[in-house]
Amino acid sequence: MESDTRKSILVAGGGSAGWMTALYLNRLFNHAEKTVDITVVESPDIGIIGVGEATVHSVRFFFAAMGLDEAELMRETNATLKLGIMFRGWMKPVDGEMHQYFHPFEHQRLGRVLDISSMWFLSGRAATERYDEGVCLSAEMIKRGHGPKGPNTPAYQGVVPYGYHLDATLLARFLRKKAVEAGVVHVEATIDDIDVAGETITAIHTNTGQSFSADWYIDCTGFRGLLIDKVAPDNWDSFEDALPCNRAVALQRELAPGEAPNPYTVATALKNGWAWQIDLTNRQGTGYVYDGNRMTADEAEAELRDFLGPQSRVLKSTHLKMRIGCRKRFWVGNVIATGLAGGFIEPLESTGLHLINLAAGLMGTHLAGTAPTDDSRESFNRLMRGFYQDLKQFIVLHYCLTNRDDTAFWRAAPQTVEHTPWLKAQLEVWKHKVCEYHDLAGAFSTTFTDENYRYILYGMQHTPTLGLVADGAESDRMFSQLRQMQENACALTMTHADYLAKLNGTAEQNLEAKASA
Repeated sequence: MESDTRKSILVAGGGSAGWMTALYLNRLFNHAEKTVDITVVESPDIGIIGVGEATVHSVRFFFAAMGLDEAELMRETNATLKLGIMFRGWMKPVDGEMHQYFHPFEHQRLGRVLDISSMWFLSGRAATERYDEGVCLSAEMIKRGHGPKGPNTPAYQGVVPYGYHLDATLLARFLRKKAVEAGVVHVEATIDDIDVAGETITAIHTNTGQSFSADWYIDCTGFRGLLIDKVAPDNWDSFEDALPCNRAVALQRELAPGEAPNPYTVATALKNGWAWQIDLTNRQGTGYVYDGNRMTADEAEAELRDFLGPQSRVLKSTHLKMRIGCRKRFWVGNVIATGLAGGFIEPLESTGLHLINLAAGLMGTHLAGTAPTDDSRESFNRLMRGFYQDLKQFIVLHYCLTNRDDTAFWRAAPQTVEHTPWLKAQLEVWKHKVCEYHDLAGAFSTTFTDENYRYILYGMQHTPTLGLVADGAESDRMFSQLRQMQENACALTMTHADYLAKLNGTAEQNLEAKASA
């Protein structure tokens, strides 16, 4: 490959992974003049999984950087806004009430002598409120049904950080439309043969009789890993020892009459895993992520339907086998795996699109040189492995602190920490100090920091014993300020329902649009 010739990238597979990657690389390499030919070969016969319908907050920065209109994006994908995740039933009931806590995307940095977390513990506020209620704005906002935006809030901005709930299939279509408009070539065909020389792909062949060659191949073929497995067949690091939930059943159900979409995801612990509930404008996506070694698919669907209640009208049911782990090498020869082809952490914290975003950014920087070397590949692989290992550790945190003992699954959950030695040691440290920035400094984590760890730790009642004495007047001042900030945030924002009505037009127009879709 000569540095003065136009390079080519072939993306195998569509879906969110393929179209996010193609859109990003096209905007990076071709925004001033065309320097890279980008082609997406997408099979019309192989559907996308299409059930990952929630995001972390940083994905909005990707959408903004791609020049996408936020209102159009949301309308085209039946999207709602997400301020965080409400966890329910992950520990034993407290005083007869279901245990719950909220994990938002924000944390308020108040305090002069003591940080707000330490002050919250020392002031005895745990007796009257949850940790999240005492240290953030979002917990109060969702109580009042508010989202992050006011009537005139600019695109991709809010009073607090936010993510999205969106229809994954519609998102892929929307991104495809925008990518093709920007110059990406779209080929509808199924790859049925691949020519390989060592760890290099030289050509792919399709069922339409077309063949394609490229400098770089991006594998977005999902769990099949069609390209990456050709050049590196023994290349998988399983996480199922630490994260045993390897199956899911996903249902789409109608929202009940008058039921407004929640601006947060709900994750409720069930017998052998947990159920998600994600509200879109036109329906709810729900599913049960479970340990397939402990129950059958039929048993899982029956338990999920029982959880949802007999009044639920189910529109669609899908069963999934999930491959939990990641590639040992994401980039092999001239092939880079991303999305489900690269790895998968169970969907508890909605990291799927986030990992695609991270991988696309790293592809851009590592392919920007005239001739990437083995050192470039190892750099990419080291960073991607680090992202997945850090996320594995953060997800284990949600399970290993449980005190539930009603099923074998939950009795075994505390032992998952044995597979994350750093976390196991750190949990002992966090019995005697607050979790702070320096505890995770230098890690690979790009979205879950000490602030996020605190919400899980203290929501799951893993609290430190502190030997400090708090100043009562300073404590009152700090939490009075927080309460006023909460009031101000609610005064500045609309209810989520009002925002969605404004975004999508009147109720009559909305119904007409959905009827004709």
